[in-house]
Amino acid sequence: MARERTRRGRRGDFQAPAASAARTRARQVKPATQPKSQAGVRRERGGGLRTFSGESWGELKKVDWPGRRQIVSATIVVIIAVAIVGAYLYVADYVFQRLVRDVLLGF
Repeated sequence: MARERTRRGRRGDFQAPAASAARTRARQVKPATQPKSQAGVRRERGGGLRTFSGESWGELKKVDWPGRRQIVSATIVVIIAVAIVGAYLYVADYVFQRLVRDVLLGF
């Protein structure tokens, strides 16, 4: 399909392509269908709480849960990060407290 060139207007704006290209593009677009689930099956209405809980349990069985070693190492990383950020905030608070009290307020 060849692209049609467009001319520039006075302000440098591009003009829209010819109507024939728009009709060709419209024919190539597929009509919208009903939404499908992740498995590719059409969704049906209804189901309720029992269906929801059954599907949720099935999804939880697919999860690759972390082992004990991964949980411990991730917990240690989080504790170290919290300690570093807490120490930084403590020092910044102390410095700004002294700055405001001694310099700005002049006590």
